[in-house]
Amino acid sequence: MSHPHPELGPPPPLPENGLRIVALGGLGEIGRNMAVFEYDGRLLVVDCGVLFPEPDQPGVDLILPDFDYIRGRLDDIEALVLTHAHEDHIGAVPYLLRERRDIPLVGSRLTLGLIESKLNEHRIQPVKVEVIEGERRSFGPFECEFVSVNHSIPDALAVAVRTPAGLVLHTGDFKMDQLPLDGRLTDLGAFARLGGEGVDLLMSDSTNSEVPGFVTSEREIAPVIDGVFRGASKRIIVASFASHIHRVQQIMDAAEKHGRKVALIGRSMVRNMGVARELGYLKVPAGLLVDSREIEEWPPEDVVLICTGSQGEPMAALSRMANRDHPIRIAEGDTVLLASSLVPGNETAVSKVINGLNRWGARVIHKGNARVHVSGHAAAGELLYVLNLTKPSNFMPVHGEWRHLRAHAQLAELTGVPRENIVIAEDGVVVDLVDGQARITGAVPCGYVFVDGTSVGDITDVALKDRRILGDEGFISIVVVVDSTTGKLTGGPEITARGSGIDPDAFDAVVPQIEAALQEVAASGVADEMQIRRTIRRTVGRWVSDTYRRRPMIIPVVVEV
Repeated sequence: MSHPHPELGPPPPLPENGLRIVALGGLGEIGRNMAVFEYDGRLLVVDCGVLFPEPDQPGVDLILPDFDYIRGRLDDIEALVLTHAHEDHIGAVPYLLRERRDIPLVGSRLTLGLIESKLNEHRIQPVKVEVIEGERRSFGPFECEFVSVNHSIPDALAVAVRTPAGLVLHTGDFKMDQLPLDGRLTDLGAFARLGGEGVDLLMSDSTNSEVPGFVTSEREIAPVIDGVFRGASKRIIVASFASHIHRVQQIMDAAEKHGRKVALIGRSMVRNMGVARELGYLKVPAGLLVDSREIEEWPPEDVVLICTGSQGEPMAALSRMANRDHPIRIAEGDTVLLASSLVPGNETAVSKVINGLNRWGARVIHKGNARVHVSGHAAAGELLYVLNLTKPSNFMPVHGEWRHLRAHAQLAELTGVPRENIVIAEDGVVVDLVDGQARITGAVPCGYVFVDGTSVGDITDVALKDRRILGDEGFISIVVVVDSTTGKLTGGPEITARGSGIDPDAFDAVVPQIEAALQEVAASGVADEMQIRRTIRRTVGRWVSDTYRRRPMIIPVVVEV
């Protein structure tokens, strides 16, 4: 567990007619989005996503929000509102529903379709509440109005939450593409209407707050994709997010135009596109799709593969292709298209995949050398529009790293929001809206919860540190046998090392030092096993550091006889 603000104590009791907001993820990071609203003892949760691990978190599959804050109050949750179906907003839902399975899931048709498909794998049958833009629904004391927003996945929604404490507008992830592929615009009229009613607190997507102007329209990608298809003489392999239905639709349209067949690679890609097709969000021309197991039977110039792995994820299809660990082998002349933006922190992993693909002769096209992706998040110009339309009394930037939150706060100040009414919080910080004023009133413990295989929450920061040391410096084990009564050395030391880069014969130099140190401990009358291990670790650690300038993990094993 970590405490985000040591100077902040636990929050006081929530005043009558006050609204409390606690983000359990998504502030100070890109991912793990989850916000908890509390009014009159009842809770409303908005989003419940995952964060993907960084290179210094070896062995970790996913990072979840910390549910401890609400774990004792699960029965107080009226509903879980899902703004859209990206993993950083829905990926942790199965883990929350394990703790209370009947929490109503509120969202659009596509969002609920994709989360239901995911939950089926966890053998959870959800309670679904489907909503559409313009609809108002009450969940306990929370009246929610849903507003259409444009994003890089269809059917995204903003949510306006009304309570007697005031009106809060949570934009979710959005942008203002004026020519969206599905014709579904961000409803600026609704934002303006809410602004006229009086937005007491605006919580707005900050991801692109440092990017000036407006994002490029999705339609501008189509000619670039068409050019890639015209210039490809052999197979085309497209890596995209498994949820980017618009991009997959563009690829399929280009494939049909150029007379190529399409195969979907990867479980999540097959699952999500199946749901999108069934619900009518993905239009697949007859005869276009072929089974991935049959793809090798087709001439290379007639096929397109759409797979996951655009972020360099080690177990995703594209990474495995780059490492020659996939049934589909990259060949000279193949064209690989990375049709996504880089999630911050993934640059090294993606670069490694690009180099691996180039090694086998592929031509790799990515955002760095062609306009093959546009962001799904509003740039600064669009954020200013929303601030001016909604005229919030208070502002709280969400969904972003610290630099994004700060930049968005500066935009809010430029539009006239008083500085004292701008709240920059991070995960675990408690914000109370009382009498029209939003203020930080405390903090709750809010750490990372690591998923490692079937283990949830068992991996600690200490364990991760040990893994990093083992991966970088190796380990040295020292086995000694001591008399249980006197503590005197009766056997050993036997020294084994792995990954430390130290020649086994070199340890002969430290054996006399270990023996002398243990003799000194025994002479002092100390026969405690813990003290003996500590002495061995200190002696060997000092010798390795002085001799090799390294810090491997040192594991003493004491056998008492």
